[in-house]
Amino acid sequence: MFIQTEETPNPATLKFLPGQTILDTGTANFSEGDDVEGSPLAKKLFDVEGVTGVFLGSDFITITKNEDFLWEHIKPALLGTIMDFLQSGEEILNESSRDPSHEIHDGPDTEIVKKITDLLDTRVRPAVAQDGGDITFQSFEEGIVYLHMQGACAGCPSSTMTLKMGIENLLKHYIPEVTEVRPVA
Repeated sequence: MFIQTEETPNPATLKFLPGQTILDTGTANFSEGDDVEGSPLAKKLFDVEGVTGVFLGSDFITITKNEDFLWEHIKPALLGTIMDFLQSGEEILNESSRDPSHEIHDGPDTEIVKKITDLLDTRVRPAVAQDGGDITFQSFEEGIVYLHMQGACAGCPSSTMTLKMGIENLLKHYIPEVTEVRPVA
């Protein structure tokens, strides 16, 4: 098995491409201190000293490290952990831990929310996934779209620019009711 790695716009985050499917649907995001029992893979990756975040995508794993650690010191351990885990055939994510991404509940803004999530799913999320992250819809209130940034996007120096100049402009162009986009933790 050969695992490729790619740098992301976030210097603390590296994207690992094992050449196989990681999650069939959705994504999963884990931060240091989260309960990782739902993902045996994330649990093993957090055992590597210096790991502070694990994001699982369709065909990639994005890992965030503590700034006190250098990639050249922890990358070999991460590659070995990923390779051993994938070859074991163990389940990557328990069914109960799957993220529904974004659910739409009926309300006065249901049509607007559907337009927002459609644009995010077709235009934004595929591009962000190439950088090793994800952006999911949180809520829409009084013209403001709240988005959750995950993986390489969380803590990325260019994330504010991506939100304001990219996503906000896109949503405002197609949906006049949108006045602003804000990140949520």
